[in-house]
Amino acid sequence: MCSLLQILSTLLSVAQTIIIVHVIMSWLINFGVLNMRQPIVGQIWDGLTRLLEPLYGPIRRVLPATGGLDLAPLVAILGIFMLQTVIRNNLPSACGFY
Repeated sequence: MCSLLQILSTLLSVAQTIIIVHVIMSWLINFGVLNMRQPIVGQIWDGLTRLLEPLYGPIRRVLPATGGLDLAPLVAILGIFMLQTVIRNNLPSACGFY
């Protein structure tokens, strides 16, 4: 059981990292640092968007409209943080997971 919870926690950490990369990349695109016309930037952006849209979609349907501000990544990161806290608190101390 410890192994499964550790694997789940690791996957949640990877998801959190991907969300943060997506947010930072969106800022860089909006501020003109990255150009979407570059093939690699466009491919990475498209891949991250396709990967995260199934997570963001349900969150966006629940959140109220906030104009140009997208709060879905923030809510997703907070949800992941809460799941990780629940996992860490329910792990037995013999698992050696911190």
